[in-house]
Amino acid sequence: MVELHLAGDPAADELLGRDPFALMVGMLLDQQIPMEWAFTGPATIAARLGVTHLDPAAIAHHDPEQFAALMAQKPAVHRYPGSMAKRVQALAAYVVEHWGGDAGAIWQDVSTGRELFTRFKALPGYGEQKARILVALLGKQCGVQPDGWREAAGPYGEEGARRSIADVVDTESLAEVRAFKKEAKRRAAGATST
Repeated sequence: MVELHLAGDPAADELLGRDPFALMVGMLLDQQIPMEWAFTGPATIAARLGVTHLDPAAIAHHDPEQFAALMAQKPAVHRYPGSMAKRVQALAAYVVEHWGGDAGAIWQDVSTGRELFTRFKALPGYGEQKARILVALLGKQCGVQPDGWREAAGPYGEEGARRSIADVVDTESLAEVRAFKKEAKRRAAGATST
């Protein structure tokens, strides 16, 4: 088990630290909502299912309408609970089909950062950026450091960076990441208006 501080909630962070699939679901949910809300999502899902960890097989085989309703229950797991329910189930089905239901196997035997990045990028709902951030998160906080992991993570792997959830270790670093993202959005808006 790894000690993480991504959700800002001890129970949610504890689940993320011991359940690889929960961590992957949190990363999947981390879009268009605050980071802590996304990484609290796996614990919310587990509580609503009445389980202590997220079993990819159980989630993949859960009735889609019921799972969407579970995601939409107040407070909703995500701003877009219906579409994210489909994505979580697609991710679960992929992990079952390609990794025997063991999310941690995705990174247990990996020999290079490039290979790890490629494995993450193949996941449903993961693009290049999300895959790089997860490589950085595992390298910086979980001890998963195959050769070339920093290069595979791109700028997210930089030592001392404060650009993503991979760099969040406490409330101070969360504030620094938020400030970085806000500035990046401001710059992007300024570049499009010129």
